[in-house]
Order: sequence, then structure tokens, then C-alpha cells
Amino acid sequence: MTMLQPKAIFAIVLVFIGCCSNVVFLELIIKEFPSAGNIVTFSQFAFVAAEGFVNYFKFGKTKPAIPIKHYVTQVAIFFITSVVNNYALNFNIPVPLHMIFRAGSLIANMVLGVIILKRKYKLSKYIAVLMITVGISTCTIASANQIGKETQLKSETGDPWYDFVMWLIGIGMLVFALFMSARMGIYQEVLYTKYGKQPKEALFYSHALPLPVFIFLASDIYSHSVMFSQTEPLFGYPKMWIYILGNCITQYLCINGVFILTTECPSLIVTLVVTLRKFVSLLFSILYFRNPFTIYHWMGTCLVFLGTLLFVDFVSMFKQIFSTEKQKTQ
Repeated sequence: MTMLQPKAIFAIVLVFIGCCSNVVFLELIIKEFPSAGNIVTFSQFAFVAAEGFVNYFKFGKTKPAIPIKHYVTQVAIFFITSVVNNYALNFNIPVPLHMIFRAGSLIANMVLGVIILKRKYKLSKYIAVLMITVGISTCTIASANQIGKETQLKSETGDPWYDFVMWLIGIGMLVFALFMSARMGIYQEVLYTKYGKQPKEALFYSHALPLPVFIFLASDIYSHSVMFSQTEPLFGYPKMWIYILGNCITQYLCINGVFILTTECPSLIVTLVVTLRKFVSLLFSILYFRNPFTIYHWMGTCLVFLGTLLFVDFVSMFKQIFSTEKQKTQ
């Protein structure tokens, strides 16, 4: 069997540790401040941009390989997607459902690939998309049935219809963000084909260029900063700032791990690792925080996971690996 290089193994460890622990810090923040999506997004953008300014941009000495105008378009899509994804948590969207929705990115990519790039796929790909779609729908319906029970205690109005409408708006936001993210992936693919792959450059500009836009969210960010500073201390500092720092660091570790993987492994392995990470993160969130998860959620999650494995042609990948080993032993 083909062995992964140490650098690739290190990247996989970064992805699992970074992304899974990121979910923990996000959940800790959202549990106490459900409307903290904007300050979480701003903190992540500022942290990654600051790191890129030092290590990639070299304090302004590095010139971009891809024209800035393309990054402006890419950044607009990326910024809107990130804000909408995080802000959806304000609309009665539980974190497990939020994660499952984002795991359905293959569906949106496939649909836009057919529409925009005129691609054709094998029957197995369409079956996989159907499985993922049914899985997400099952989880969505299960959450809809729970919304009255889960949100009635948290609702400020006590109106179940208002809670349900807010939940529907949140679902709409997740769907919008899902397809916007897929559109950005196609846009990046076209750019990289023309100018070559520039992941570090794209990572820096995608986080640095949107920072001025946060001025429109300054009031919300400032109010949450004040509230965070008034929380009880942890290690001598307000605990919410510790959680924010942990969220930023783990987010960076996750992104950095994915970047290393893209340079060390085939895209099929990268997709598989990210898919497994999403599933592990979901299980960790449910077990660690004891989030409500019914048999229908489990059925939906399994369909999403198995459908994603089918989409990335998991069986064929192992056939190729064992075929290669058989040839080497002969």
C-alpha cells in the first residue's frame, strides 16, 4: 500500500485537530452568545490576515501573481458566504445542522458545474448527490420537528410561529451560502487554470481585503467585545476572549493543514480527509455537548457521509492503491 509522506501525515493531523477543536470553541461561544457570529468572523479574518501579512506578504514586499481585481470578486463572494454562514446561527440553527448543511457542498458544486462548466458526471455521482440531498433533507425535517421544543425555552417572544419563521430564514441563508461557496470554488478553478495555483496568496487576500467592510458591523462587534470583556475570568482573562483566541488558532491550523495537503496529496485524498473531518467534527459536537440528535438525524448523517464517499469514488481509490501494491510485489 502506498505510504503517505510524513508531511502529508502531519497535515492530516493538523486538519483533524484544528477543525475538530475549532468546533468546540465555536460551540462554547455560541452557547453563551448565540448572536456572536459577526465577532467570530471578524476575529478569524483578522487573525489569518495578520499571519499572512507577516509570513506571505512580507510586510508589503511580495507582489501578487493574480491581478487584484480577481481577488476583489473572489473576496466579495468569500466574505458574503462567511458572514451569512455564521450569521445563520442567529436564526435558531443548531450547530450540528449547520455543519451538516456545509457538508453538502458537493451538491452545489455538482449543480453549478453542470450549469456553468457544462460538465457531465457518471451515474454514481448522481446517486451520491441524491443520497446527500436526502440526508440533508432528513436532518432538516428532524430539526424542524424539534424547533418548537428547542427554541421555546430560548425564545424572547414565546411565539412558536415566529421561531419557525426565523428557522426558515436561517435555512434559506445556509442554502444561499452553500451555492455561493460553490460558485467561488468554480471561480477559483478558472483563475488557477489561467495563473497557476496560488493558495497562500489567495488565503491572505481573501482574509485581508474584506477587513474594511467590517466597519459596517462595527457596532455589533463592539457591543459583543464589551460583553465578552465582562465574562468571568479564565486563566486571568475573560473566558470569551480565550474562546475567541482558541477559535482563531484552530481555524488557522485547519486551513493550513488543508493547504499542505493540497501540495502533498492528490485532490481525491484531500477531499476524503476533509469529508471524514466533517463527520468526526459532527460526532464530537453531538457527544461532547450532548446536542439533541434523533434517529432521523443519524439516518441523515449516514446518508450524507456515505453519499460523499460514493461521490469521491472511495472504492475505486482503494482498488487503485491495492492494484499498485500488487504490481510492486510481482
